[in-house]
Amino acid sequence: MKTNVFVRTKNVKKFVGLMEDLKKLPPNIPKLALVYGDHGIGKTQTLLWWANKNDAIYIRANNDITQNGLLKIIMEELDISPYWNMQDNFNAILKQLRIEPKIIIVDEVDYLIGYKNAIEILRDIQDNTGSPIVLSGMAFVDKKISRLKHFEDRLFKKLKFEHYSEEDLRDILNQITDLEFSDDAITYLATRTNQFRKIVQTLEQLEKQAKTNQLNVITEDILKGRFNERQNIKIMPPAQKVYA
Repeated sequence: MKTNVFVRTKNVKKFVGLMEDLKKLPPNIPKLALVYGDHGIGKTQTLLWWANKNDAIYIRANNDITQNGLLKIIMEELDISPYWNMQDNFNAILKQLRIEPKIIIVDEVDYLIGYKNAIEILRDIQDNTGSPIVLSGMAFVDKKISRLKHFEDRLFKKLKFEHYSEEDLRDILNQITDLEFSDDAITYLATRTNQFRKIVQTLEQLEKQAKTNQLNVITEDILKGRFNERQNIKIMPPAQKVYA
């Protein structure tokens, strides 16, 4: 199985389109965007892939992050030594981004929603530098941000990452494994798993099975056996003691 392949699913193509639109916006339009969706469908991998290809800043929020901590993480990515004072850190970021604009991508933004000032700092950075900022979070983060009306009104666009379609799944299988799948197998697999990690785990098991049993094509029946094998194991009742 090929582990170093990045598959351009429909979500990836939509994200690339969003970023192109964001970069083309005129100076008077706020350049903020939100990407959201369930875990396991490629958001973080897409953000990292795009950031690396486009020299963007990628940072990841966490549960313990503070306002100044967020600024220091951005400064680290900009190769700026942080100050003790938060305002000095903020001003240093503005100065650097005005000289060398960069797109900032903030993943796991759910952690920042409870800290309104942290979100506002990102908005202020965008307002003062013109550098686009993309936020990424889980499935319901759009509803959480909608409570911050002043911030939501400045969002250029929201992009929801959808679950993989059969076409996506077919592309993933074609690019990361040499196994052949029948059409009904792909249709069945799409109903059983929609997270990339689980797809990879399933393929690892199928490749071992195909090698052991010399299988040429993975069919729907083979997949059903794989997903239902635990259910097919009969649990025997404990042996009863016999007393003389």
